Amino acid sequence: RIALPDDLKQHETRYGFEGVTVGQLNGQEVVWLAVQREWKNDPKGLVKLLAYTPASGQWQHLHYPLSSVVNGWTGLSEITATPVGLFLIERDNLVGQQATIKWVTFVAQDQLKPVAIGAASTPVVRKQIVRDLVPAMRQFNGYTLDKVEGFTIDAQGQAFVVTDNDGVDNTSGETLFLRLGALPR
Repeated sequence: RIALPDDLKQHETRYGFEGVTVGQLNGQEVVWLAVQREWKNDPKGLVKLLAYTPASGQWQHLHYPLSSVVNGWTGLSEITATPVGLFLIERDNLVGQQATIKWVTFVAQDQLKPVAIGAASTPVVRKQIVRDLVPAMRQFNGYTLDKVEGFTIDAQGQAFVVTDNDGVDNTSGETLFLRLGALPR
């Protein structure tokens, strides 16, 4: 169990961690966490990517720029570390024909330069949209679900996403599992 430092906890909101992954940064193991939406001390449209280094117990962070939508909100819902960078799921909270942002994005390793919590300024990473999931989700002519919340890449380099059906509370109960194939980086 690892507790958040007080200077992080005091700014948290009901939107918490929507992904955790382990990778390497400067030759050390790092646990990356994606915060779904802005916390109290984040500028509008920027969410935290937290980096925890188990060997030192140090917490650091970066900002990730969210895209905006006319209705609803956008946020992060997954993070996956690879040797070349981080893959993330950025999505809106909309369903059906209103759904517009369901993306797999990529942040290259050279962008991952986190700073200490409480630093005077926080670097903002550059993201690259590597796959728009909406067309793939609509190919079955069904209801476009909102919660794309799982992502992985297998040993052969094939990417997969899965939706969360929230245990059918106020949802259709559907779960969608998609094979995306190899993703560009």
